[in-house]
Amino acid sequence: MSDGLERYQEIVGPEIISEIKQMARVLKGVKIVHVNSTKEGGGVAEILMTMTHLTSSLGIETHWEVMQGTPDFFECTKNFHNAIQGLKQAAPQPHLLKVYEQVNAENAESLRPILESADVVFIHDPQPAALINAFPNRKNKWVWRCHIDASNPQRAVWKFLRGFVSKYDASIFSLVDFVQPLPHPIYLIPPSIDPLSEKNIDLPPEEIQAVYSRFHIDPDRPMVLQVSRFDYFKDPLGVIEAYRMAKKFKHGLQLVLAGSEAADDPEGEVVLRQVQAAAENDPDIHVLFLSPDSHRTINALQRASTFVIQKSLKEGFGLVVTEALWKKKPVIGGNTGGIRLQVVNHQTGYLINTPEGAAERMRYLLQMPHVVSEQGEKGHAYVRDNFLTIRDLRDYLTLMISLLKPVNKRIEIHKIS
Repeated sequence: MSDGLERYQEIVGPEIISEIKQMARVLKGVKIVHVNSTKEGGGVAEILMTMTHLTSSLGIETHWEVMQGTPDFFECTKNFHNAIQGLKQAAPQPHLLKVYEQVNAENAESLRPILESADVVFIHDPQPAALINAFPNRKNKWVWRCHIDASNPQRAVWKFLRGFVSKYDASIFSLVDFVQPLPHPIYLIPPSIDPLSEKNIDLPPEEIQAVYSRFHIDPDRPMVLQVSRFDYFKDPLGVIEAYRMAKKFKHGLQLVLAGSEAADDPEGEVVLRQVQAAAENDPDIHVLFLSPDSHRTINALQRASTFVIQKSLKEGFGLVVTEALWKKKPVIGGNTGGIRLQVVNHQTGYLINTPEGAAERMRYLLQMPHVVSEQGEKGHAYVRDNFLTIRDLRDYLTLMISLLKPVNKRIEIHKIS
């Protein structure tokens, strides 16, 4: 057994590991390349870090390339991101669309040798979607992976991007609600977390305790945590509003808003300043701007929290929700996108639509510690069964087999309960 998979057997069982090994043998000699727009910061980079390691450990040659961009390019793609998630005024100006196509064309030339040599190319999100235009006579398979909520995109922006995406051989969306009509096979693959990564492994008690003194958090009072980029769609200002309403009924409540920057998100600094201004006069609001590699720190903060909030207005999936549930923390989550797939209302947390709703659920959980414990156990089991990286790996292998191998070369996959 490969060293990469060996470590997961105790968590998922030997049957699933054996199944993955069989699938990998079918793909012997295959070369795959992933392309996205950032090496760190955000869930896509975290998923690719684990996925590329695991497919390589299975003997599948795997490469991960990061496209290069300019400030105008990332302004354009941030507008794409917002517009696909339904923000009507987010359409980029025409000159930015030209920058987008030009940057993709330049990256296509620098990446041409490795992209042409791959059997399967996975392109992640809108930033590198136009790379495919430079390969009209390609012999390999190209797959576009959409990690964001595309359920109600701004029509003009989606029409522009669809001109590129429709040329792919397949697409992947996280939920059926996100799927847009396309002239090729569409796969549903929810994202996942790596239970053995620095962000999710068990930590010694002293490391969890250390975050209290480091960030001046009182260990004897309840603490609510949101971990996310400083992004309008994560609604950190709405979280502060909910906290202030809940604090009227639970004196001593503390709020931690922890996040980092990503190279492909030019709005982050603006949102961070707004959050800092909103929190300025409250010593119990801790706004933490962490480096993108602060994985153990986030792990410790999640484990130190009483419960977790993720009050997103739009959310492709929300790996921070998965991480919190894995650590046996109930989640109060925005009633949107991939959060709905993870937060089973009244079972693993609560779905909310407003700051008032979030405050009400905060108050309830603060008064009911046994509910926090019960929901935490259910959330951990739910993630174990549905949202760990081994399931994600199996889904990607299945997709590649379906694209590359004729029916008589495939193996039948049966769900193991």
